Amino acid sequence: MDKIIEKLAALGIPGLILLILVGISGFAGAAAVTSSLAMLGGPFGMLGGVAMLGIISLVAASISKYGFENLLLAMVMRLSEKGHTKQEVIDTVNKMLISKDLKRKIIRIVEISFKDANAGE
Repeated sequence: MDKIIEKLAALGIPGLILLILVGISGFAGAAAVTSSLAMLGGPFGMLGGVAMLGIISLVAASISKYGFENLLLAMVMRLSEKGHTKQEVIDTVNKMLISKDLKRKIIRIVEISFKDANAGE
């Protein structure tokens, strides 16, 4: 058991997700892994599950490198660069499942950036 946990810990967050899915699958052995990957992959089956674990590891690495708030702010600023209006960006932020404090912080930055962009014109 310790060897399995050690190997899953080396995989990081994707390993933890797979471990949780195996635990709730109701199966044992290879059937548990197969059904867990298929569940994670949705309509794309096991291969989709493997791909999803890869995507999760990329996202987790980005979050750990840059921080969640910085990635979220960069995404919101990209919306404004793509031509979305200030109100559209604020509406998008308000729909996000994040804390109210983080929403206020992002909206404040959006308002400042739109003021700066309008001042330059």
